[in-house]
Amino acid sequence: MYNNNKQSFSTRAIHTGYEAAENHGALNPPVYMTSTFCFDNVEQGAARFAGEESGHFYSRISNPTQELLEVRLADLEEAEACLVTASGMGAITATMWSLLEQGDKVIADKTLYGCTFAYFQHGLTKFGIDVEFVDFTDIEALQAALTSNTKVVYFETPVNPNMRVMDIQAISDAVHHYRSDITVVVDNTYCTPVLQRPVTMGADLVVHSATKYLGGHGDLIAGAVVGKQALVDQIRVVGLKDMTGAAVAPLTVFLILRGLKTLELRMQRHCETAQSLATWLLQHGAIESVYYPGLQNNPFYSLAKTQMSASGGMIAFELKGGYPSAVKFMNKLKMIKRAVSLGDAETLCQHPASMTHATYSIEERARHDISEGLVRLSAGLESFADICSDLTQALEDV
Repeated sequence: MYNNNKQSFSTRAIHTGYEAAENHGALNPPVYMTSTFCFDNVEQGAARFAGEESGHFYSRISNPTQELLEVRLADLEEAEACLVTASGMGAITATMWSLLEQGDKVIADKTLYGCTFAYFQHGLTKFGIDVEFVDFTDIEALQAALTSNTKVVYFETPVNPNMRVMDIQAISDAVHHYRSDITVVVDNTYCTPVLQRPVTMGADLVVHSATKYLGGHGDLIAGAVVGKQALVDQIRVVGLKDMTGAAVAPLTVFLILRGLKTLELRMQRHCETAQSLATWLLQHGAIESVYYPGLQNNPFYSLAKTQMSASGGMIAFELKGGYPSAVKFMNKLKMIKRAVSLGDAETLCQHPASMTHATYSIEERARHDISEGLVRLSAGLESFADICSDLTQALEDV
């Protein structure tokens, strides 16, 4: 099978792990639509169940189509292994149920995607797991929160939805200096391995909502966890097989493999458009603030330039009229779609406080830096001029 790390990102995203000659010359990999796999004999079946022999035995655990995507994603993230799951939350929950037990502690950055926050704040705590939220831009505050029962440190970068940027290397170094067996988990959904690879900066595991940029077309739900082989193996046989059952469908995997072929090209366009839009929004009279790490006035500009190869396709901003103006603006959009999710060909706009981050109470949103008037924009693949035209008419008289 083709696997050459000396090749470029795009070449590896298209070719790694697959050889047409080994598959009847098929240019695209076959989709194995099977729930179970046959054994030559009882002994072989027993060996596979025991993990003594490689091979597939049930598609809830692994599947040849899934295996190809896992090999390819691990390669692109420069990690040892990958597990693909039925959703991004499936990747997160399978990971946490594998790593944690009653009495353990999780330290998370103070701002997270709404469902991740709900799982940590309202889910894990029900099972006797201590969860503490800390501002990870303050390394000393993170160090002060570390305790003997800390098992996982978790954060996103850039952060959904307010675009704060975390220093992956500094956080990983601080945590591992305290204790090397604490698992540092980074949500890399916003950047994808095109823009940053957290494992190369000291993280132990990376999670993705593959629904977003990896798939890229708004037609699937999936997730992935990437990192050290031993950890990923543990998540597969505990978190996936026994705890969540968050198995991904082979046809979904096929669609992600197709999406990866254009990932680098799409990310270049997303980033270029977002950079132009952020600059344009910053100069618009109706806009109070623009949060985008590619702007020189952004407090995370220098860190983003060091850590990311481009500033990403996501923008957050606030209108001068606050919440009422944000709602009025969003309701006037025509071409741009009012929808959650991100990373699609279509430009998408949503209101975090009432949508993706409605799992936070009003008081929690205030504590976690999610304002009621914040708007999140995912720059699509339409022309910059057409996106600007829709924004211009929507911003009139707001």
